[in-house]
Order: sequence, then structure tokens, then C-alpha cells
Amino acid sequence: MPINREKGKYASNQGRILENQVKSILQQKGFKIVSFTEWKNKPDAYGKELLLTNVPFINIYEHKGKSEFLLKSEHYNLTIRIECKWQQSSGSVDEKFPYLYLNCIEAMEEDQIIIIVDGDGAREGAVNWLKKVCNEKKYCDASNNKKTITVFNFAEFMIWANKQFR
Repeated sequence: MPINREKGKYASNQGRILENQVKSILQQKGFKIVSFTEWKNKPDAYGKELLLTNVPFINIYEHKGKSEFLLKSEHYNLTIRIECKWQQSSGSVDEKFPYLYLNCIEAMEEDQIIIIVDGDGAREGAVNWLKKVCNEKKYCDASNNKKTITVFNFAEFMIWANKQFR
């Protein structure tokens, strides 16, 4: 069965549009956008209000993974990992929600994580399931129970950013 590379390329481009919207909002709020690799080499060169991109972590399978963003703010005393998931039509993004959630609670070191899910293509119930397990802290134990994982669509994220960074 041939792979539909055009469909995958289209989905990837749509995901980048969501990521660019997140960058735009946070840049307007005063955050400097820097790749994690550049920042790691010169952490004092970029200031204290940062949106780092392509942020690595070791996933639950003990392989290298990357998140879209890490928001670091000395002024607001925040360190928040941000994951972006776009699904405009039926596909496999929502099937990866359990894997994403387990990575959030077991593999990502930050206590605050935001997952932005948008595109209205997820299967019925998938986003609600993700919100429910995040709110209930399902599968958490004493070692990771202090984590706050918030699921937003893009509009909710924009409202949060507007309130948070006045």
C-alpha cells in the first residue's frame, strides 16, 4: 500500500502554522524566541524571558524526544513546557494522546505543562479524555503528583496568555 506523503506533508505544515501562532502570541508578550540548542550553548546571552524551541527530553521508551516549546520567565517565575498537536482531519494524532500524557507525567521534568490541541479533527471523546486524565492526575503517584498539565485549544491558550502576561 503506497504511503500518502502529500497528506503527511500537509498535516505537518498545518502543525507548523499552529506553532507559529503560539510563537507570535508569546513574542508579542515580550518573549524572545531562541532554539534550545543555541540557548544551551550561551544561556546568559538571550535574557530571562524566553520561548525555547525544539526542547529535548528522554521519553518513556528512553529515546530522544522533543517538545515544541519551553517557556521560561524570570519575571513571572514560570517554566512551562508546551506541546502543540494539530489534527484537522481523521488521523493518528489523537491515538498518541495516551503516549503524550505518559511522557508528560513520567518523562518531562517540568511541573507545568500545556498541551495545545486544535484543528477539530480528533475523534469524538479523545480531547475530553485527555482533559479528564490531566485534571484527575490519572496514573500519577507521589513522585509526579505536583504536576499541572493543562489542555487548551488555541483560543483558550490565547486567552490564558492574555491574562497571564498583562
